[in-house]
Amino acid sequence: MPVDIIPANVPGLWPVTREVGSIRVAGRLIRDLILERIPELPDDRRLSIRADFLPTPEFARLIASGTGNCVVRDPSDGVDVMQLSITGWTGAPAILALDPGSFRIRHPWDLLAMNEKLVGELDENRIVGTVRAGATLDGFVHLGRGSVILPGVYIEGNVIIGEDCKIGPNCYIRGNTSIGDRCHIGQAVEIKNSLIGTKVSIGHLSYAGDSVISDNVNFGAGTIISNLRHDGRNHRWLENQAFVDTGRRKFGAIIGENVHTGIHTAIYPGRSLSAGSVTLPGEIVSRSK
Repeated sequence: MPVDIIPANVPGLWPVTREVGSIRVAGRLIRDLILERIPELPDDRRLSIRADFLPTPEFARLIASGTGNCVVRDPSDGVDVMQLSITGWTGAPAILALDPGSFRIRHPWDLLAMNEKLVGELDENRIVGTVRAGATLDGFVHLGRGSVILPGVYIEGNVIIGEDCKIGPNCYIRGNTSIGDRCHIGQAVEIKNSLIGTKVSIGHLSYAGDSVISDNVNFGAGTIISNLRHDGRNHRWLENQAFVDTGRRKFGAIIGENVHTGIHTAIYPGRSLSAGSVTLPGEIVSRSK
């Protein structure tokens, strides 16, 4: 297929540092999510698209079927996110704006919003792993090969769980949550509306809500992420020495790769832990680190 996915490294995603196309959302690489939305193109057409832009299927079809060269430009920052080139076509390309339903990924909470939408759209169960007696699935669940959901686990809403995971016993997992491969979610853990990477271990008696947790993270027992301001206002995020309104009333933490928290760590809402950072037992994370 004559389609080019242009790699995108987005500084605003910090502390998530991976190239955007290689990030998994709703169990899929973002670059694969993009490709599956692009219709088959004839050989005289080439479509280029940035990995930080996920078009709606309808918008992708509209661009692909255009009658001339065109560029999709984000008016907020002037970045060209998508371009159609037709062999033999001359003249200046048409400039089009983003459609409202497409995703432009510029901040960590954009990953959360994308995950919420995609997981929320599940309309069937896909159980390849094992669900033990005594577990309750109250929503649509995708469970990967080699994964097991132990007794006492209650899943409410749509959830995606990857391969070779151990969930439970006695966990409460709420939609719309996506859990990567080779993860361990321990005894009496609660997870709500979060995006969790690969090889993540969330120790018993922990809570994570409205959060992005990157690969190879280990939570000590009793690690708690708060996700709600006491005044009920939207959370703000510090970026380039200025605060940005996330538009989210509930927003937990953004955890970079290879983070380890000590037991009973408490993390304020809207905070981040940079890749490789460590917290002490009982530490209160009131500032991003």
